[in-house]
Amino acid sequence: MAVDWSQLPSDLLESISTKLPLYADYIRFRTVCRTWRSSTAKTPNHLPPQLPWLLLPRFKPQSRNRSCSGYFYNLLDDKVHVLRITEMYLRKRRCGSSHGWLAILDESPSVVLVNPLTGAKMDLPPLYTFPDVVGFNFPDVGREYLLRDGDHRLSTRNLKDMRDCFVKKVVLSSSPAKDSQFVAVAILHHSNSLAYCRNGDERWRFIEEANSYCEDVIYGDGLFYAVNTFGLIAVCDVNGDSPRVSYIETRRHFGGDIQYLVGVGDDLMLVTRHLDSNFWPELDQTVYRTTLFDVFKLGDEPRWEWVTDLGDYMIFIGQNSSFALLASDFPGCMGNSIYYTDDYSDSNYDGFLEEQDMGIYRLGDASIEKLPCYSPNFSLRSTPPIWLSPNPC
Repeated sequence: MAVDWSQLPSDLLESISTKLPLYADYIRFRTVCRTWRSSTAKTPNHLPPQLPWLLLPRFKPQSRNRSCSGYFYNLLDDKVHVLRITEMYLRKRRCGSSHGWLAILDESPSVVLVNPLTGAKMDLPPLYTFPDVVGFNFPDVGREYLLRDGDHRLSTRNLKDMRDCFVKKVVLSSSPAKDSQFVAVAILHHSNSLAYCRNGDERWRFIEEANSYCEDVIYGDGLFYAVNTFGLIAVCDVNGDSPRVSYIETRRHFGGDIQYLVGVGDDLMLVTRHLDSNFWPELDQTVYRTTLFDVFKLGDEPRWEWVTDLGDYMIFIGQNSSFALLASDFPGCMGNSIYYTDDYSDSNYDGFLEEQDMGIYRLGDASIEKLPCYSPNFSLRSTPPIWLSPNPC
């Protein structure tokens, strides 16, 4: 006798749904029939961190598809998917990805957080509220912003420069949809400093004692961890009225061009990126390519201890807040790997190259694989790809 699956008890369906670790499987579960859909929550709250999607640049204007949709590459099914969220394009720049939310700038003072999966948006304090911005005058075309550097020298910036060059990355402590007390930290190009704001603040504030710790920032256990070019760490506590900063003076580091911090299991790790540069005289441009990664674990002394095997872990770095996942949780993925995107060079995405500096670095044999998702119809004059962990809340 055939079983009528639509007649399963609601409490059983709800229990089964909470055991599904992948968001895609949860969606499929809810689409089986009306009974299954009505027995489960529209927004799941049980999901662990998801395998990230790679947010791709927009299509070239001359290609047939001229929409402003968001294009995402999914590692699990090796396909490009479309989400129609126009806030991600139209002269905009993505300067961070945390907990499924993008930080977006455009040629206005606005700093906006967007969840591409849900369409939710939230404003952070505008650019003219950073402490080193002393003036903003929109009618003063070409020099709308007045900035002061660490030596108290004044300079002007236009709208495009502020969008592209003022903020390096924005990192969130948690999802704004889940935590009304979330904190955002911005790494600033202009002053090599860190600034932060809490949800509801009207202005950004400097973390004064963490100046120069501007290579990367991550959040964990209620604290922000920032690293400088030498692998030294500033631990920033912004929970009180004034930020408190302590330092981890590491004893061993091996150079490299770019540093990333990432939590891997219970360990704090440093990923060092090595670049090769070539000057193209016909274009008057220097083009960079990743050649090698080194990985270090913070030991007890403390010092950075060389790591030669990540085991089952995959690390994701770039313009996103760096993170690690277990490959065994996602079918078809391989551990002991670093998935990276281009987050450092304007020339690499200004239309000069046929592809951007992104790929999969295998730590075991130091090999690099290209990500199979890049299309010749994607514009290289758009901001580079960025990892985004799909988060329905």
